Amino acid sequence: MFQTDHIKMLCDIGELTELFIGSKDIEAFFQKIVLLVADHMHAEVCSIYVYDENNEELILKSTKGLNQDCVNRLKLKIGEGLVGLCLKELRTISEKNGKENPNFKFIPGIFEEKYDSFLAVPIFRGQTKLGVLVVQKLSGNYFSTQDKMAMRATASQLVAIIENTKILFSSHQKAPKQKKCLLETLKFVKGAVASEGYAYEDAIVLNNNYINKDLLSNSYEKNLTLSDLEESIINTEEQLKDLQKKVEEKLSDAASMIFTAHLLMLKDSEFIGSIKNLIAQGEHPVKAIMKISKKYEHIFLKNPNPVFKEKAKDIQDLTTRIINNLTKNELELKKYNNHIIIAKEILPSELLRLSVENVKGIILVSGGVTSHVAILSRSLSIPLIIADVPEFLEITEKIKILMDADIGNIYINPSKDIISNFEQRNNAKKALDIIEEKHSLGKVLTKDNNEIKLMVNINLLSDINLFKNIEVDGIGLYRTEFPFLIRNNFPSEEEQYIIYKKLCSSFLNKPITFRTLDIGGDKVLSYFNNPKENNPFLGMRSIRFTLSHIDVFKQQIRAILRAAIDSEIRIMFPMISSIDDFTEAKKIVENCISELKSEGTSFNDHPEIGLMVEIPSAVSMIEELAAEADFLSIGTNDLVQYTLAVDRTNEKVSHLYISHHPAILKSLKRIADAALSNKIDVSICGDMANETKYLPFLLGIGINSLSVDPIYISKIRKTIPEIELREAKKQAEILLSQSKIKDIEDILQIKKH
Repeated sequence: MFQTDHIKMLCDIGELTELFIGSKDIEAFFQKIVLLVADHMHAEVCSIYVYDENNEELILKSTKGLNQDCVNRLKLKIGEGLVGLCLKELRTISEKNGKENPNFKFIPGIFEEKYDSFLAVPIFRGQTKLGVLVVQKLSGNYFSTQDKMAMRATASQLVAIIENTKILFSSHQKAPKQKKCLLETLKFVKGAVASEGYAYEDAIVLNNNYINKDLLSNSYEKNLTLSDLEESIINTEEQLKDLQKKVEEKLSDAASMIFTAHLLMLKDSEFIGSIKNLIAQGEHPVKAIMKISKKYEHIFLKNPNPVFKEKAKDIQDLTTRIINNLTKNELELKKYNNHIIIAKEILPSELLRLSVENVKGIILVSGGVTSHVAILSRSLSIPLIIADVPEFLEITEKIKILMDADIGNIYINPSKDIISNFEQRNNAKKALDIIEEKHSLGKVLTKDNNEIKLMVNINLLSDINLFKNIEVDGIGLYRTEFPFLIRNNFPSEEEQYIIYKKLCSSFLNKPITFRTLDIGGDKVLSYFNNPKENNPFLGMRSIRFTLSHIDVFKQQIRAILRAAIDSEIRIMFPMISSIDDFTEAKKIVENCISELKSEGTSFNDHPEIGLMVEIPSAVSMIEELAAEADFLSIGTNDLVQYTLAVDRTNEKVSHLYISHHPAILKSLKRIADAALSNKIDVSICGDMANETKYLPFLLGIGINSLSVDPIYISKIRKTIPEIELREAKKQAEILLSQSKIKDIEDILQIKKH
């Protein structure tokens, strides 16, 4: 167990936003951290070193106990001394007497020779080295295991701040008119449902390139001063602090200080100083802000590192906020609060930020309904419609849009009658939901009393709130990639542990299925330098990525096992194509179990290990795979995509993405039979499980476990009791005997649009 001081330190460090807001600049923030850590660790010395990858050296950025004159002057090459060795090997170094270690390096003038006990922990994210956190004591005693754990946890909390600080340091180093809106003649658009819901609000186009020549050439009547700028910076800082708090309250597993870069820019003396210098030279404050922001944006976009490119959007967002506060809305800059957003595409991190700003709905003019932005929208309860109408992006005037995302209808400037009809429908729906909630407990049985396990798919911890009044049999799919997608670098083992622990604590007596990191295809990590691939869905994705990046894979597995000490868990590998893939991944889990045992760490040493069946080669080998696995789960989204060779995010071929294709139905039957003959569980967790028209077939072929998105649970619970299993088996046999899509659609009563 952690000592009381360590727990308090972690709680204090956890309030990074508060510490940061209260610091006048970055240096002051680092100094608060070293003072805090030194105090709680009862250490005479605490130092933070930040790694400069361009020069491959560690720079002392802050210290308590060593010579302050050495801050920003003391530089160590990677591997040099104990501090350099700690970062080179990415391992904790603890010495009773640091000077006796052969790697110790005496450095004149820093006055560390009088301190004996030495403890250094690396600060890193995935494959990226960031720095080292060091504590030293006068007495020659070893630091305890609890000390080391507390320091590692503290280092993981500093990752986001140091990442963004490094970006700012690097930025200090030198380095068409809109078309007329074509929607005037449009009144109604039919789109595809990606996330159900309803919204009626003003619409606005999400435009990340708003700092353009038009704005720079505007004239501004109001006489703004340097004092106005300083006031706007203070107001912007307070707003960002409030937004960060809302993120942490709403999405604790996704927060990760997403506004860190914004706050760092506000505290960066060179960024703000450059703006003030232009104003002092007679430049209008608004133009000064935009010119300097554009300069920084250009620096970030030119950098080949994808982390830097992503920060260009932070600059754009911050600029809007400062100017809005400066002009008191004199400029008609875009605000997303209580609006329907229209965009060509959107990143998961952008979607997360928009959700905090109370966006009411989203219309995308590209993509697919099974894309992971669509899945995340469901978790955030944001209505989303995919509409192949490029004209939406050309909106230049204020319009009202009504989104009926239950069926995919979009009404532009709807009449009073249409609005009234939807208000009546929504009121009736709310009343019906209250009635259905009363029948949402107990086992789920078919009409002839066969029990069906109803599990839930989880993307974020906040999903739990979506079904808190409905009974489920466990989590059939936890998509672990979302905490990766919405951060600006790989989450550390400690960060993942905290997320997984919260999830496990919410489901102590029910099984949880963790799908290991599933990125690639339409799930791109903005911060990872992904090589350009002609066919990303057929490239370095899912299990191929993790088996090629064992360090990332092991951190995740270790975090899962540690978090699940008191839970019933399953670990599931995505995109398995062969026995070799499965056994190699399983061996890594076994290695992690051995490592944790040797470390004396508490963890779950008996997870069930299974796989997602989602590509044709796995179907061809399903009998052999079923003999090796503890369970199977069918991912129908990718299974349909790969079997039919249809890119599910490409709207041009989306009509060919047919879940009831005879090849798909026969594949599902073969998978179910293999699981049954090997006496292992088989479930289905793709979008087919969300659609009631497929339920009789799925139950009829022997699948008795369904894992669905939270918003569909009530609908599925209501439908299953209407199905008689004997009749479902007969219908399944009839469907499996068909060879034409049209004949299957006639049986399922599917109408073509």
